[in-house]
Amino acid sequence: MAAYGLYTHIASNKLRSVLLLAGLFLLIYVLVFAGALIAEVMLDSGRTVNFYLAAATRDLVKAVPVATIAAALWIVIAYFFHQKIIDAVTGGHDVTRKEQPRLFNLLENLCISRGITMPKLKVMESDALNAFATGLNQRQYAITVTTGLLGALSDQEIEAVLGHELTHIRNGDVQLMVVAVVIAGVIGFFGEMFFRIFFNNGFRLGGGSSSSSSSSSSNSDRKSSGGGAIFAILIAVALIALAWMLSQVVRFALSRSREFLADAGSVELTKNPDAMISALRKIENRGELPRATSAVMEMCVDNPREGFADLFATHPSVESRVQALVKFAGGHDPGPLALPSDTAPDADAPTGDDATVPATAGPWGNHPTPAPQPPPGPWSSNPPGPPRHG
Repeated sequence: MAAYGLYTHIASNKLRSVLLLAGLFLLIYVLVFAGALIAEVMLDSGRTVNFYLAAATRDLVKAVPVATIAAALWIVIAYFFHQKIIDAVTGGHDVTRKEQPRLFNLLENLCISRGITMPKLKVMESDALNAFATGLNQRQYAITVTTGLLGALSDQEIEAVLGHELTHIRNGDVQLMVVAVVIAGVIGFFGEMFFRIFFNNGFRLGGGSSSSSSSSSSNSDRKSSGGGAIFAILIAVALIALAWMLSQVVRFALSRSREFLADAGSVELTKNPDAMISALRKIENRGELPRATSAVMEMCVDNPREGFADLFATHPSVESRVQALVKFAGGHDPGPLALPSDTAPDADAPTGDDATVPATAGPWGNHPTPAPQPPPGPWSSNPPGPPRHG
């Protein structure tokens, strides 16, 4: 379903959520069938591939109720406890108005101006510059920001970031992303479980108890039947790999376009494209959350983790997002921005009387002729004094 505007985008997200949940059960059944193939081969490795396929199909029919209940239970757990799991991973915690009056006031003003129910606010202790929204309904919606973001951004820039996350909530992106993470999580869990069971048991095709005194006819039968076992295992491995790849493709496909729309939504809320641009420029390459999983990073304002040749990057580049805001919102791009933390003094640099004035004569700064002493500034901690005479 193509999305040509805000409302069609929200409707598209709802439809995608339903399809993703249906796809979750389908992928679970594929994994169960692959597991049944592996189990049948492990029980008897002397059969044909047609026998394994028929036996695995019978096993699947018997296991469908159990697999359905397990998938539904996983969804229920994610629905009620996903926020607690994310908080445990990231260290985010609820804050009150008394603890963060600045943050509360900025978010409350945005919500009041647009008649939006105010989500919960959480703060994560981290020097990284990032934020993300979570939740599946109005009682669960929450916006988490890092302490690094609060310290580096101005009020207008923080307001732009909050507007970005509010737009994700309004557009239904948050619910869709949580569903996608649930799918990827359950597929990864069962896929890894099957591989561990298979490889940890040290299974060998053709059986390991045959003696060297077997007759030539039995050896011939074992070779022909062993071929069926090999094909059955290959089919199972291919199905597990396919299910895992599809779950990852779903996650990657959801992220890119929604970030452009969230940036635009922030500008619509704040009427300040320059604030969104400067916020992105400050966040650029400074958003890595070391303790966060890849699923959490995909929810953030910016995800600096990139895949091979940008093929698996979940977010468009900051450069492309800024250019879109310049082109369509009339913003002004200041270019990459440096923060005070980027120019922190080196711990090994000499201080006090041992410090020297940086040379400014020539592009290489290595001329023996001393440069004139500059006025006091951020690079010198000593006030200017009378010239010293030899």
